[in-house]
Amino acid sequence: MSCSKRGRVVSLFGRDEFTWDEMAEAGETFLVERARLARLTSYTELNATLIRRTGLPGFDFSRQDERAAMGHLLSLIVQRNRPTTGLMISALATYIDANDAGPGFYVLAQQLGDLACGASASAKFDFWVTQVKALHQHYARAQQK
Repeated sequence: MSCSKRGRVVSLFGRDEFTWDEMAEAGETFLVERARLARLTSYTELNATLIRRTGLPGFDFSRQDERAAMGHLLSLIVQRNRPTTGLMISALATYIDANDAGPGFYVLAQQLGDLACGASASAKFDFWVTQVKALHQHYARAQQK
């Protein structure tokens, strides 16, 4: 970490810890909304929502480091939400025109011990589907209370 000109600590991808916190909070809120609607979202829609709700600069997906930054944000959102749900809420965010989560989702699932290292493509897909269904059920129940 290094200090920026404004005296704030700059963490990963040129964003300070306060920016990451604000984006993670807004991102979690949006993903919970999607879960309550039993819907998925795309990274593009999540990015646009973050820009609109926070006023912060979004991610430039034409750049590899910015795609990695979105992955970092999704990891932060999982860390915030997992104690409540026991699930990976980032499962709700997919690539546009994709049928499941990005590779970082599966790496994080393995790091968390939720998915076996070396899992087959089929096992990964099944894990993702299970996470999505469980998130939709969790938030449908929470809404009924």
